[in-house]
Parts: sequence; structure tokens; C-alpha cells
Amino acid sequence: MTRTISTSCCIAGGGPAGMMLAHLLARSGIEVVVLEKHADFLRDFRGDTIHPSTLEIMHELGLDDEFLKLPHQKVLTLCAEVGNERIAAADFSRLPVHHPYVAFMPQWDFLDFLANQSRRYPSFRLLMRAEATGVTEEGGRIVGVKAATDEGPLAVDAQLVIGADGRHSTIRKSAGLVVEDLGAPMDVLWFSLPRLDSDPQDTIGRFEPGAIFINVNRADHWQCGLVIAKGSIDVVRRGGLAAFRAKIGELAPFLADRTVGIANFDEVSLLTVRVDRLRRWYRDGLLCIGDAAHAMSPVGGVGINLAIQDAVASANILSRPLKLGKVTLADLAAVQKRRLWPTRATQAGQIFIQNRIIASVLQARDLFATDGSKVPTRPPLPARLVTRFSLLQRILARLIGMGVRPEHVRAAKG
Repeated sequence: MTRTISTSCCIAGGGPAGMMLAHLLARSGIEVVVLEKHADFLRDFRGDTIHPSTLEIMHELGLDDEFLKLPHQKVLTLCAEVGNERIAAADFSRLPVHHPYVAFMPQWDFLDFLANQSRRYPSFRLLMRAEATGVTEEGGRIVGVKAATDEGPLAVDAQLVIGADGRHSTIRKSAGLVVEDLGAPMDVLWFSLPRLDSDPQDTIGRFEPGAIFINVNRADHWQCGLVIAKGSIDVVRRGGLAAFRAKIGELAPFLADRTVGIANFDEVSLLTVRVDRLRRWYRDGLLCIGDAAHAMSPVGGVGINLAIQDAVASANILSRPLKLGKVTLADLAAVQKRRLWPTRATQAGQIFIQNRIIASVLQARDLFATDGSKVPTRPPLPARLVTRFSLLQRILARLIGMGVRPEHVRAAKG
């Protein structure tokens, strides 16, 4: 037998976009139910970058002091190594915000924090192990969500449904929204290696012909990423674990003796990179935000923060209509109009970097080549200019750290 509950807003997906929007709506006194399909937020290698734009939102909510008591690492600059040269790509330290840095924090800590803060409001309800399986319609309007739970089928009747269930969104598929695939030339293999006190401090990306390697300082370990050509995971596996370990040791010699800790490829997580965008983010009674509306490339690590900007804009625009009990198509269209240009601009920048830099690096040489191919010794001219001129580093920091159109909290506290 199907249980039925009612709410003003039902959010499918307890990721950054869904949890931030739920918090903002509950804070305004609006009833909200969040459906999260997992039993907790603990998942490996989710995006863990909290950019200055998100930290500014936490400040506007009065939560930043408590939030930053959670373990995290501060990154003031983004650096890369190309051949034998080091590039300072972005300097966040001069941004005119309260926290001018990127905070690396496990995403589950961020989501747990938002959930705990939201539970202070009686209008907030988070249902774990509740997987959205589709939308319900009446007369062409979305009026709720169907979900599978441990207690059996659940129907949530809602004035507004939010699809925040990620790049493989069940909600957008059920609603028949059309996705435009913008393409991506790479995937990423994520894994962890121990970190020693004698190791370098920097989070850095290294570019060599055929390979891009990222190592993120997580205090007691390195979160490592090996960027590979799109769809080449089978080539990596056929090359064998020994070749994979050797490549990591070649790209980051200080980690060479620790690669034996990778016992098998089960310890390496594949992130299949997608860059796409819904042509229309809404239907009557439904709005998609975050990755459900626009899957982002990992370039710049901006996906989480763009999703949170969507959530803030949605709360600013939709809180009053929700309180009045009538969310119109014009209200939903206003959210897309507000967030579409920042999304397009960000994706355009990511696609440019993917196609002009990343693809050319990955195509320059086979990942496991041992033929002594010549390694370029100098980065491209734009990278050299960024290193030379601090103004360019500040501009990049603004684009990466704050985004094209940063949002600010306007929804009144209930």
C-alpha cells in the first residue's frame, strides 16, 4: 500500500543544491521534504571544493563560524606544473569576501552540517533511503513525486517539485525534459594515497604529454586524480596495475613508494565526465537545478558551487510564490533566466579548456608510452601570461572562486 504525505515543496536529491535549497526554504518557514536515496551522505570522491562564493553564502546565513570548525584545508592559490615550469593560475587571497580561499572539505561533512542546521526548523523534513522513482501528473501539471522507501512505496504531493538528483536525474527523465549533450574529451580516475609530513603542501595539477595528474592535499592523505581520454578506462585496465602505479610514480615521484597501496582497480573510482544542459529547466509544477539541470566538467571544481548558486536564486525567486500557494510558469522561467547565462558562460569556459588544452595534452602521447617522446618544456603562452601578471591571476580567481554571477541570500528568515 502506498503511503501519501503532503508538503509545499518536495526536493528529490540530498546533494549540495537540494540541501541548500531545503535549508533556505525551511528558514523562510516553508514546508519542504527532501528525498535522499542513500542511508547517509558518505560517498567517496564527490566534489569537495567549497569555493569563496559558497563560504560567502554561509556567512550571509550566519553559519560560517560554526561551519569552519569542521576539518578542512585552505587553498589560497591554484597552481599547475607544465613540463618543468610552475604556473600560478589563480590567487584567491585578494577576493573582497570574508573567506578568500577555497576550502577542501569532505562533501558528506558539508551535507551533514546543512542537514543538522535545517533540522532546527519544524518545516524541514529529510527522508533517507527514499529514492525518487518518478513524478506524478494531473492535467499536464507535475503535482508530486513517487518514491521507494524501506517502508514501501511513498507518494509525496507537492505544490512544487525540485529535481536536484544529479546528472543522471530520474526526475528530469520522468518529466520528459530534453538534455543537450555538450561533450567532454576526458574521464577521471580518483584514488587516495597516504600523505607524509615531509610531502609538499600544495594542491597541484601536473600536465605531461598523454597525462594530467591532480593531487589534492587532504591533511592525512592525498586525493589523487588521473585524467584519461574519454572511454579509455579499458585501456588503462588492460595496461595492468603495475603500469598504472608506475605512471603515478612518474608523474609524482614523491608518491612512487606509496603506489603499492593500490591493491587493485576496485580502489580506483571512475568519474565519467559529462557536460550537458537542459534546454528547458522546468515544467508546470517542476524545476530542475544543479547537475540535474546542467552537468559540469570538473575543470575548476566549480560544479558544487554553481549548484548552490542555483539553490540560492531559486529560494530568492520562489519563496514568496510558495508562501502564497501559487508557483507559476513565469516564476520557474525566472529562475532559469537568472541562472542560464552563468551556466552557459561557465560551461563555455570549461569546454574551451577541455578542447584546447586537455584534449591536446591527452592526445599528445599514449598514457603508458615508453618511447622517450619529447616532453614540452614550456607551457602555452596564455599560461605564461597568467603567471607573469598578478592581475590575470586575480581575474581567474574571481571567475573560479565567485563565478560569473554570484547569488546572495535574500529569502527572509521565518
